[in-house]
Amino acid sequence: MSQDPIAAVILAAGQGTRMKSKMPKVLHPIAGRPMLAQLMATIDALAGDPGVARRIVVVSPEHGDAIRDEVPGIELALQDPPLGTGHAAMAAGEKLAEFTGDVLVLFADSPLVSKETLRAMLAARHGPSDPAVVVMGFRPAESAEYARLILDDGDNLQAIVEHRDAGPAEREIELCNSGFMAIDGAILPELLKQLDNDNAQGEYYLTGIVEIANRMGRCCTVVEAGEVEAWGINSRDQLAQAEAVVQNRLRHAAMAAGATLLDPDSVFFCHDTILGQDVTIGPNVFFGPGVSIADDVTVHAFSHLEGCQVAAGANIGPFARLRPEAEIGQGARIGNFVEVKKARIEDGAKVNHLSYIGDARVGAGANIGAGTITCNYDGFLKSFTDIGKGAFIGSNTALVAPVTVGDGAIVGAGSTITHEVAADALAVERSAQEQKTGWAASYRKRKAAEKAAQRK
Repeated sequence: MSQDPIAAVILAAGQGTRMKSKMPKVLHPIAGRPMLAQLMATIDALAGDPGVARRIVVVSPEHGDAIRDEVPGIELALQDPPLGTGHAAMAAGEKLAEFTGDVLVLFADSPLVSKETLRAMLAARHGPSDPAVVVMGFRPAESAEYARLILDDGDNLQAIVEHRDAGPAEREIELCNSGFMAIDGAILPELLKQLDNDNAQGEYYLTGIVEIANRMGRCCTVVEAGEVEAWGINSRDQLAQAEAVVQNRLRHAAMAAGATLLDPDSVFFCHDTILGQDVTIGPNVFFGPGVSIADDVTVHAFSHLEGCQVAAGANIGPFARLRPEAEIGQGARIGNFVEVKKARIEDGAKVNHLSYIGDARVGAGANIGAGTITCNYDGFLKSFTDIGKGAFIGSNTALVAPVTVGDGAIVGAGSTITHEVAADALAVERSAQEQKTGWAASYRKRKAAEKAAQRK
């Protein structure tokens, strides 16, 4: 028995010309991570089954360094020059020379295949008939471009016939080839060895191993999946369609785990978003990477969160922005048009309106008035603002970092604070108010006379 019962060969060819992008096609993101990483996560979830380990070999004719840098944890095999899917499998075979477990062959630009389908393919591989090759089939609404799966009366897969090579009867077959396979790694080298490139394109087609396996006396079989799982992504439009599929999966998973989404279709998740139980998410909320939300949190409409942690019972938004390294304490309140960046808002603190809190600590129970900002950047360096527990910061205050406001201190509205405020002290910094009795009435009379004179 191999120590690595599953190996995945992921074919990452294709320049993505229709993407109109300098980025390799397989690195375009879905739910915040490259589509290649999306597929790898599915394999990792499959490998999470008891007793299952995995190896992943990515085959690419180019962009190898970019792929390795963006998606670590892979073995990379270069296919140079690219001569078809069979040739790509041969390139991967050099990495798997001693491997005798199951080999999954997948496509990096088809990242929507489910863990359940891959598991079903592996289960079929170890079925009573011991098939050498298991192919994922599907029944597309429009089948003109797909190869057909040819089965005998016993549902054994005999051949895969490309649409252009299929006769009229074969084109009537609804069951089509996705390209995904689960192969007995013990005979994969021999299957690949017998492939030839005797065709107009001079390429090696992996589909040929089905007929080769049958000639060797090994049967082949099919596991059916839904059409969406076989989708290939070749354009920005198709990328958007795939994003919609993944977002829908994430929304349903969040609700199944105990979150309430008031308008699910308008909420966008990242692949790693964590939500606790009894979380309520309003309409048009966006989650970027690295967000963790504890139980009983409410995130109101039009809020944007990324790289932040929100403790139990906190209340966020509407129109709030939590940026990376924001930590929101238990029962804290972040209100409308408030931005928090690299700051800790401790338990029960409130930043309710129109404020920016960056590079700061706001102590437990403190109250930050509307229009308050921490002036954390002097054009060269970032500095820290420390606001003690129970402090009250009046509206329209500028706290010029580095600065400390002690526990229980009060800062008067409209102040610019540049020096330490002691605990329980009152700090007020503003110009003296000047009053001229009757000035407004005389001003209006004078201006009215000037306006009247201009009309003459």
